Amino acid sequence: MTVANATTTDLILPKPSSRGVGPRSFRVEPSRTTRTVILGIVGIFFLVPVFGMVEFALRVGQPVNGLQTYGFSHFVAVFDPVNSGTYSVLFQGIVNSLGICAITVAIVLALLLPTMIFVELKFPRLRRVLEFICIIPVTIPSIVLVVGFVPVYSVVAGIFGSYPWTMAFAVGIIVLPYAYRPIAANLAAVEVVILSEASRSLGAGWSSVLWRVILPNLRRGILASCFITVAVVLGEYTIASFLSQNTFQTALVLIQHTDPYVAVIFSLFALLFVFVLLILIGRLGSGGRRNRRSA
Repeated sequence: MTVANATTTDLILPKPSSRGVGPRSFRVEPSRTTRTVILGIVGIFFLVPVFGMVEFALRVGQPVNGLQTYGFSHFVAVFDPVNSGTYSVLFQGIVNSLGICAITVAIVLALLLPTMIFVELKFPRLRRVLEFICIIPVTIPSIVLVVGFVPVYSVVAGIFGSYPWTMAFAVGIIVLPYAYRPIAANLAAVEVVILSEASRSLGAGWSSVLWRVILPNLRRGILASCFITVAVVLGEYTIASFLSQNTFQTALVLIQHTDPYVAVIFSLFALLFVFVLLILIGRLGSGGRRNRRSA
């Protein structure tokens, strides 16, 4: 075909290659092989210490002729009524930590959640200010926060008494960055202002808008925030140690001096509990994506 007889399409569009190979495409996400390698490396770093803890907790006695005997005697001893007095400090620490978890979650739901909704609806310009305030605790070392908490806690202890549950007022500040982020992500994904204005235009009061429109749409963010708060509180040690309170972490440190096997067993239980919480958070997130795709 000569140039004179060539059409406009022939001049503009390049002809496909005889091999049938099109232009190269660049993928944003890593390939399956890359994902497998990354997950394998992360899994090794995570599972090797866990397997070491399981192997140590299953040991029975000392090695004989280089052979180690394994069994569940240490697991049975934990729940044996005969040893209830021996491990009473540990079980009391677990009860205290669960109480602190409940109060801290209540503080998050009663103070942080309404504040975030109010700022989103009425003062969106203050959103960055609120985010900065909530992120500050994660930038300050725990030991520095504890030094500032001690004089404040002495006043709190003088009013309410020196009880473990009063730690929730201090721990509530520690968990602010972790509790803020899931709710903020959920608020960004939901058009709260449009939903509230539409509900108000239909004659709904603010209480109905909050309980029947806004909170149901924020359910996943609220649950994820509560789960992360519980996980952070169960792993908190610095504040409880400096304030001389018996919690799960401080009890583990005390019990490991007399029975290291039990300390490792309860550490495994704590890891399993947090792992279940993370699975629940992942399920909530995937459920939200499925709902958006079906819509």
